[in-house]
Amino acid sequence: MIRILGVIPARYASSRLPGKPLADIGGRSMVMRVVDQARKCDRLSAVVVATDDERVATHARSYGADVVMTSADHPSGTDRCFEALQHVGIGGFDAVVNIQGDEPFIEPEQIAELCSAIAVPGASIATLAQVVTDDRDLDDAGEVLIVVDKDMNALYFSRAAIPFLRNAESGPRHARFRYLKHVGLYAYTREALARIVKLVPSSLEQAEQLEQLRWLENGLPVRVGITTFPSFCVDTPADLEEARRRASAS
Repeated sequence: MIRILGVIPARYASSRLPGKPLADIGGRSMVMRVVDQARKCDRLSAVVVATDDERVATHARSYGADVVMTSADHPSGTDRCFEALQHVGIGGFDAVVNIQGDEPFIEPEQIAELCSAIAVPGASIATLAQVVTDDRDLDDAGEVLIVVDKDMNALYFSRAAIPFLRNAESGPRHARFRYLKHVGLYAYTREALARIVKLVPSSLEQAEQLEQLRWLENGLPVRVGITTFPSFCVDTPADLEEARRRASAS
């Protein structure tokens, strides 16, 4: 069994929702709800909150969470995860799971699915996808579609509906091809994580504004696991109100 570190990046200075990690959702902060869910996943050997803000750190520690302070200058959560791994000891873990700090209802089973994907021999990076069941997802630029090979390694990520169906058959496209939409969770082996934080933005990445394409352009395989669990991220005040509604209904 490989040792996997769960890292929860938690930035205070969110542009659309400042102070998001400390936002109250049914009497529990956002970040602690994520910590609670991550701790339920028995595939993780440890869980840490990675933050650049002392307010978040103090709050998380007061509830017994392990915290590492990271730089405020990281361009992405991936970079923050690598610094967190260095703080806790890069040699003590085989892989890292980047658990989004704004998914208060993430299912422990979904984290376990990602752990299973990164544990496959030869895997360097792993992520999750859902089977598309509504054609509207195919035309939504906010959804990212994935094309995979026969072994479930990603061939390409795109905001376009790929593959393009050339035939003129009627009926929904998702009924004629198994389209996959991306779920934004990632796992990395420690070797892959150390490598990707050194890569510069690539041409495909800049074209689609998708960091995953940088990895593919540099020859890093991305293993894709299938999940049926829905994803709910809190990005806006409206999302926060919906999260509070869900918490009160549960």
